[in-house]
Parts: sequence; C-alpha cells; structure tokens
Amino acid sequence: MASELAIERREFLSTLPARRGERRLALAVMLVSCAIFLTAAPFARVPLAQVWAFIPSYESALAINDLITAVLLFGQFSFLRSRALCALASGYLFTAFMAVAHALTFPGLFSPTGLLGAGPQSTAWLYMFWHGGFPLLVVTYALLKDEGRETNAPRGRARLAILSNVAAVLVVVCGLTLLATAGQGSLPAIMQGNHYTPAMITTVSSVWGLSILALAVLWWRRPHTVLDLWLMVVMCAWLFDVALAAVLNAGRFDLGFYAGRIYGLLAASFVLMVLLIENSMLYARLVEAYESERRERQHVQERTTELTAVNKELDAFSYAVSHDLRAPLRSIDGFSQALLEDYADRLDAEGKGYLQRVRAATLRMGDLIDALLTLSRMTRREVRRTTVGLSALARAVADELKQREPERHAEFVIADGLVAEADPRLVRTVLENLLGNAWKFTSTRASARIEFGTIANCQFPVCDLRAPAGETESQIPNRKSEMVFFVRDNGVGFDMAYVEKLYGAFQRLHSQAEFKGAGVGLASVQRIIHRHGGQTWAEGAIDKGATFYFTLG
Repeated sequence: MASELAIERREFLSTLPARRGERRLALAVMLVSCAIFLTAAPFARVPLAQVWAFIPSYESALAINDLITAVLLFGQFSFLRSRALCALASGYLFTAFMAVAHALTFPGLFSPTGLLGAGPQSTAWLYMFWHGGFPLLVVTYALLKDEGRETNAPRGRARLAILSNVAAVLVVVCGLTLLATAGQGSLPAIMQGNHYTPAMITTVSSVWGLSILALAVLWWRRPHTVLDLWLMVVMCAWLFDVALAAVLNAGRFDLGFYAGRIYGLLAASFVLMVLLIENSMLYARLVEAYESERRERQHVQERTTELTAVNKELDAFSYAVSHDLRAPLRSIDGFSQALLEDYADRLDAEGKGYLQRVRAATLRMGDLIDALLTLSRMTRREVRRTTVGLSALARAVADELKQREPERHAEFVIADGLVAEADPRLVRTVLENLLGNAWKFTSTRASARIEFGTIANCQFPVCDLRAPAGETESQIPNRKSEMVFFVRDNGVGFDMAYVEKLYGAFQRLHSQAEFKGAGVGLASVQRIIHRHGGQTWAEGAIDKGATFYFTLG
C-alpha cells in the first residue's frame, strides 16, 4: 500500500521530479522572457496613451488567474497534506486579493482619488506590499517543501487548514489595504502625480531584493520538482515586472508601466497553465482507468458465465464419476472377494496374492475417486462466512481421530478462545486435513504431540516463518494485525527441498505403503484458504516434525 501511495503522489507537479525535457522548456521560456525584457528596457520611459480600460482588464484577469491557481493548489494540499503547498496557495490567494484592492484604489479609475478612501500614495504602496508579499510566501514554500506529508490525516482537518489560511490571507490584505489608505500619512511619499519620488528607489529595491531571494531559495532547495521549475520562471517574470513597472520607467502609462504589467499577467499564468495541463492528464488517466475497469467487469461477467457453464459440466462429470466408475469397481471388488472366499481352496498362494492385490487396487481407486470429488467440491463451493469457534472445532476433530484409532495415544494441545470469520464447513475440512496429517505422521513416535494455536501480530520475518512455496519474502503479505494459525507435530517431518510439491494434488512426500492417503488433503487446504483470501505455508525437517501455517483473510 505504501508503494502505491508513493506512486500516486508522483503524479502531482509538486512531487514529480523535473526531467530534462521540462528543464529545457522552462529554460527556453526564461530566455525568451529575458530577451523581451532586454529589448523593452531601453524604452521603459517612453510615454504612451493613457488606456484606462487596460487597468481593470489586467487586474481582473490577474485576480481570476490567481484565484484559480490557489484553488488548484489547495486541492492538491487536501490530498498531500503538504504545508508547503498550503503556503504557496495562500501566496496566490494573496496576490488575487491584492490585485482587487489595487484596482479599487487606482486613482482616476473608479473615482478621481480611488475608492476605499485612497490617497495619492495608496495604489503605489499596495503594489509594493503585493509584490513583496508573494515572494515571501514563495520562500516559505521552498523551505517547507521537503518536510513529511501527513497523508493519513483526516480530510476534515485539511478543510479547516484551508479555511484558516483563507481567513488569515483576507485579514492580512485588509490590514495592508487599511495601512495604505487610512494610514498612508505614516508611509513615505513614493508618488508625485503619475511620477515616482526619490523614496521609491529604496522601497522598490527592497521589493526587488525579495524576488531575487525567492528565486535563489528555489534554486538552492534541490531536488527540483516540476512545480519548482515553473515557480522559478514565475519569479523571473516577477523580477521583470517590478523592474519595468517600478524601477526603469518614469511613472504610470509609459512603456515600462504597460510591459511590466504584461509580465505580471504572464507570471500569474505559468503555474496555472501547467496545473491545468496536469489536471487534464489526470482526468485522461481517470477516464482510461474507468474504461479499463469497465472492460475488466465485462471480462469478469463473461468469465463468470463461462465458469457457470463449466461448473454445470463438472457436476455432470462428478455424477458420471460417482456412478459410472464406481459400478465396475464394485463389480471387480465383489467378484474378487467372492473368488477369495468361495474358491480359496482351488487357488495356490500366488493366485490368492493376485486377487488380494486386485482388491487393494479397487479400494485404492475408490479412495482416489472420493478424493477427486472432494477436491472438486472444495474448489466450487461458495464461501459463507460466519463466526467460527476454532478451538471447539479442533477439539471435535481430535476426539474423532482418537475414537477412530483408540489404541494410539497422541497428546493434543489446543489453545483456548480461537475464533475466526470463516465458512464453518470449509474450515472444518482444513482442520480435519491438517490435524489428520499430524495424527498420521506421528504414528511412529513414542510420545506424539500435536499443537493447534495462533501467532498474534505476526509480521514476516519477525515470526521466523518460512515463505510459502513459490513465494519470496517480498511477496509475503504484511501479516501485522493478521491472525496466523498453526498446526505443529513432532512426527516424521519432511525435507524443505521438496516444499514446493507439498500442496500439489496427488503429490506425496512419503510412500503409500508406510502412510495411507490419496495426496489431495493439502491441495484442498490450500484451495480453501485461498478462497477465504488467506495464505498457507509450511516448514519442517526430517524426523523433527512439521508446522503448517495459515491465515483466513
């Protein structure tokens, strides 16, 4: 699960490592921006016509772009729980709110001196607060971007964090707007009409320095993600915006004023564009995943129909096996028994031996048919889970084994209070096979001991368990907080070199002459356990006993 979550995180711009192609594209955009800036810089003071419609159009587009970007970043924060993303989203929200305040206070746009009680310095100071605040939040993002993510935090906590940040940004914007309007008398004069005062040089240099600081910290905090690259592009455009609109130009409505604001609009668009592209790609993957799931469901339905037909054929086959094969076997067994009983005096020892071998072969064939039918039923039977008392069930199986062979004295050690959610009939078959095998393979021991218990809170390899046949350590499921049951004996055991054959149908690791059986018991156990969503595996050593482990999902 952890690996799947890590893969999902790498689908986001804030976590996706920047590749060579993205670096080249970002560098190309920066070089083009720099070339345009160098071309426009010598003409920054050239006065142009006062196009009043430009201001509300520019500010509206800027505010909308930044609001959409903030919403998308807050959306990623709600999934990744990254404080860095929350800070960056707050930065874009800050610029959106400041753009609105800047437009409302712009002199001559909605009123001669601007709304909100603005004066001649209000708009210029709001521009400075605006262009100084965003780089600070970008620095915050860069410093926080490598800290751990609380991916398991409740979703409601993320909503609370978003609302808190929105409220905090709104309070800060209102406070700065109040300072720039009602408190403008306490601020140095940086505007005189539409031109700058000498105090503007110091103020705008500080703002420009913050943008350079943000760019440097982004570059320093490696490794870079795709989002980091485009934020560096944004800060370059931000530097060109401040340089053209507040450093190199002479005042409002000259070429630098217009060009700087175009850079500002581009800066607000870069991250938005890549986020929208990312959302489009994620949506395309979602559609593809949905189509794949739909095709898979259709395939499952088709397979279910096929399996239903196969089950009907298996039922017919089972009926044929049960009746058509048993009839001749009964005849062979009956006639061979009659020959032994009625014509024994006419047969020599060799002939009697042949008839006895015929009878044994028919009985063996009957056992194999029973085992085959049992294995077929185990494979097709529907799992109906309920709470099963495994301790009581194991004791009942142990009592049956003792009654079947009262001359044997094996010690059963069964733990108390073992329960599981399982199919009672199927899990009884599991215990009958595992306990029955333990009973059978301890027959040569003077003091046979059979245990049935559980290992709680088991996680490989803490329990020192061996891997199931065909599985490596990395393929074994995480068993922490999963109940692992075991049946252990001190019997003949087995060689771990042949463990892969252990659960095969009709596979035997011991001779038929020494230990009777058809060799399908463990195959049935494995199928039942897998149908419950569990796993089964074993460990053993020759003459040191065997232990069989299983889970029930």
